[in-house]
Amino acid sequence: MAVWFGVIMLPFHAHASMFKGEALDKLADVLTWIVLIVAPLVGIAVFWLVHILPEKIAEKRQHPQAKAIQTLCLLSLVFGGLLWPLAWLWAYSKPVLYKLAYGTDKVVHGHEGEAHPSPDEAAAAKLKQVRERLAEELKQHRQRIAEIETDLAGQSGTDGGKA
Repeated sequence: MAVWFGVIMLPFHAHASMFKGEALDKLADVLTWIVLIVAPLVGIAVFWLVHILPEKIAEKRQHPQAKAIQTLCLLSLVFGGLLWPLAWLWAYSKPVLYKLAYGTDKVVHGHEGEAHPSPDEAAAAKLKQVRERLAEELKQHRQRIAEIETDLAGQSGTDGGKA
């Protein structure tokens, strides 16, 4: 009895879509373009944005090895994302050995066109300043030595007659 009641309650016409005819064809065409063109492009864009996150984090944190992290991110694209976690960890790491070598653990990263000295250029500029200061001090010491020598020569000339 319940089976007959179930058969009677079944609808006679089942519809897979609320669209019919030309509207259904147009919807199928639009969905085809979305699935074949738009979805892969969006997927590639999201994949790319996720892969450059460590690079952006390194630049934001002024990491001194941001260019190396960027290279690791690009290599990660080639190796199917296997290197990406290493780039992520590296971007968040604190560059202790860099600080020991250069005295700072942050480097200002500029955009192309802006002139920011690299750590090597900054060290060279500091070295040049130190050399200039030492050359000036050396000049002053030589002048002082010459003054002392003339004073001693003057004293020895007056002392020479007494001895």
